[in-house]
Amino acid sequence: MRVRAAVVLPVPVLLLAAACGGGGGSKPAPALSKAEAQRVLARYADAANKAGQRLDGDALAAVETDPQLAMDRAAFRLSRAARRPFTPVRFVKSVFYIPRLNGYPRWFAADTVTSATPPGAAQPRTTRHALVFTQAAAGAPWLLAASPHPGGDEMSRVRLDGDGYAQAVAPGASGLAVSPSRIGAAHAALLSGGPQAPGAGVLAPGPQTTQSYNALRQAQLGLRRNGVRLHTRFAPDSSPVYALRTKDGGALVWYVLRQQERYRAARLGKLAVTGDLTGLAPAKAARTRLDATVLVQYLATVPASGHAAVGGMYRKAVAAKAS
Repeated sequence: MRVRAAVVLPVPVLLLAAACGGGGGSKPAPALSKAEAQRVLARYADAANKAGQRLDGDALAAVETDPQLAMDRAAFRLSRAARRPFTPVRFVKSVFYIPRLNGYPRWFAADTVTSATPPGAAQPRTTRHALVFTQAAAGAPWLLAASPHPGGDEMSRVRLDGDGYAQAVAPGASGLAVSPSRIGAAHAALLSGGPQAPGAGVLAPGPQTTQSYNALRQAQLGLRRNGVRLHTRFAPDSSPVYALRTKDGGALVWYVLRQQERYRAARLGKLAVTGDLTGLAPAKAARTRLDATVLVQYLATVPASGHAAVGGMYRKAVAAKAS
């Protein structure tokens, strides 16, 4: 996500009571203060804006970490190859969720809306983000780790206590329809093998689950009719999982899948490096083989019982190899 510097409006701040794996008798201090969180966002905006002006993916390492870093570096390569002009983005509304944490890494989340006016557009376009910033050690910089686009008002489902605090949920927590650390495996099983795949039954039907699986199957059939075979598999990425307790006793979960795509053609001229793969391999490199790696960030609501609903996402191809 490329942003223009330093537009952070006065916003409410919700302090979260616990972090992943947190707890204990006495309450630890918040990961950072409201003023510090605002400065983190402003620093990110300033640095990402400067990187965007140059389409310099390496400069993003000062304010981002994977998976966001790999995805935004790829986005810069696409913009450079497609000669797309840089469009600055400003934050117009943000709500910070700051947990209390023992030790490191520390993290906090932000429900934000950005506004951007692309060249030629009459009106600005707004986009909602569910950001996660992390800090690896004392004195280390705060880095943007994730920025899926919520499908609705998922963030408003976070449960607050009488003091305005929320509760983070450990990745391996029980008492849920599926633990945060396991939802990625269930989602990958569904997208790879369909709703009947082992473990996929914990997920509710929807645009990011059953509809995505069906759309992929249709795309494969269309490609096959044109002489191209597409094989694709999904797996949980190694990125950390973050979760907050919701009002129904469930959890709001951030997680990442890694998709591997293999395109094969029997004849020349059937494959090309286009679309989301632009800039990741030479445009004319694809002859009969094209392999791609895609990262997909998700935001899901997991109830205490029933089916998890996957609402938010951010998808980006990050690598391609053609021959």
